[in-house]
Amino acid sequence: MSLPTVLSHYLTHRPQRIALLAHINEQGSITRAAKAAGLSYKATWDAIAELNNLTLHPLVERSVGGRGGGGARLSEEGLRVLRLYQRLQALHAQLLGAAQDNADLDLLGRLMLHTSARNQLAATVASIEHAGINDMVHLDLGGGLSLRAAITHDSTDRLKLVAGAPVVALMKAGWLTVHALGEAIPDTANALTATVEALELAAPGPGEVRLNLSNGQTLCALVDNPRLAGLERDTTVTVSFDPGSVLLGRPL
Repeated sequence: MSLPTVLSHYLTHRPQRIALLAHINEQGSITRAAKAAGLSYKATWDAIAELNNLTLHPLVERSVGGRGGGGARLSEEGLRVLRLYQRLQALHAQLLGAAQDNADLDLLGRLMLHTSARNQLAATVASIEHAGINDMVHLDLGGGLSLRAAITHDSTDRLKLVAGAPVVALMKAGWLTVHALGEAIPDTANALTATVEALELAAPGPGEVRLNLSNGQTLCALVDNPRLAGLERDTTVTVSFDPGSVLLGRPL
């Protein structure tokens, strides 16, 4: 599918994420918003977690009370993003109508990338340590949390990374290890304290655990079912992962 066609579908039918924001704003309930968006309850919360992870301020907030009991609502940032999208809709027809040649748009389509990584955290480069052909990039996640990414110096140059640069840190769920508090973790690993939000056993395994960080971001980890069965909701754990497992992306 060419990019003009993708753009037309994206803006005419509303992308799933933006549609979900609109439904939450209209319904004030995760259950009703999921139904309106044609998503499962779990898929809806996964989408919300991804949205909140990619912004400095959460787009969706839990609310207490309201229609049908507790639910969710858009934050001021969420409302701002939704209004921005509505303005983009107005520009959509103008953009495609003015295009004389779709080749440039198709090129942009090839440059855009969707990723299979479940964990995508917005971060800011705090500092960079150079060590031969490799660099250790220290990232600030906000709220006093940080992590490290080990990448090649060539990647640092290609991404034009400097202190203060905004990036997205990507980790596949299978690269994360969940530990009980006090369990030994290698000094070289990233380690983040988190609270268990949800558990889902799978057959065959591994199962899935969703974790809340203190800064409002979330992580998803794959855990063998026997170990997953020993975890409980609302318990505090430590999540570890190797700096070499952290991929970095930077907005164009």
